[in-house]
Amino acid sequence: MFDFLNYGFNQRALLAVVMIGFSNGALGSLVVLRKNSLVISALAHSLLPGIAMAMLVFGSMSPFVGLMGAVFSAMVVGLATIYVSRKGLLDHQTALTVLYTSAFAGGLLLLEYIPGNVKLEDWLFGNILGLRNMDLWMSYGVSFLIVFLLAWYRRDWILYLFEPAVAASMGVPVARLNYLQTGLMVLALVTSLQAVGAVLSSALFIIPTATMLQWVKSPRALIWSSGILGSVVGLIAICLSNWWDVQTGATLILLLGCCFLVSLLLAPKR
Repeated sequence: MFDFLNYGFNQRALLAVVMIGFSNGALGSLVVLRKNSLVISALAHSLLPGIAMAMLVFGSMSPFVGLMGAVFSAMVVGLATIYVSRKGLLDHQTALTVLYTSAFAGGLLLLEYIPGNVKLEDWLFGNILGLRNMDLWMSYGVSFLIVFLLAWYRRDWILYLFEPAVAASMGVPVARLNYLQTGLMVLALVTSLQAVGAVLSSALFIIPTATMLQWVKSPRALIWSSGILGSVVGLIAICLSNWWDVQTGATLILLLGCCFLVSLLLAPKR
């Protein structure tokens, strides 16, 4: 049953899904508790124009170039949204909707000019079995950074989540944490591209937290249990996709959806 582990690409996929599942699930707790699920979904759609632009400029390119293009476009949309909303011009949700839909539409137009030999499906829907050693090390770095910052600023994050005004009066750098959270979300989304693609990447943040939110009472417990759920389900998805010869990213998200449904039915009502 486990002969597929003899292949290097499966070994890299297992390592990557453990790291990505944990870091994205843990970071997703901040997103859900701040009621910013739309933000992560919008940023995921903002990856497309950067990927398209990189493909247009470099043609048949390396995955590194596409990832850098995705980082650039998502960072521009995310930071511009914060800037517009902080200036009081528009509320955060409205500014985000305007910017990400405009960026996504621009990406769709750019797709018409991309050479035909460039495969976009892996960026949209993921191909974790195609990870290279460089991609794996990048996932290591981003995952370590996310977990380290979550642990290092754990008290500040909790205050920032529930009482930003009180946190600011206590010396917590609320504005800095806001920008930091956006930056970490973009980095985590980019590392998720090859796992589940731009279309499904936001689910890796939202579903583990939405599932564990029905079982745990402590914010800290929610952060770490969501990460563990993302890792465990990722491992199961790799095994099932090899046994059944199905798409890994879709299997992972479907399994997470099933976990949410089970929790919805069986979790104690509070």
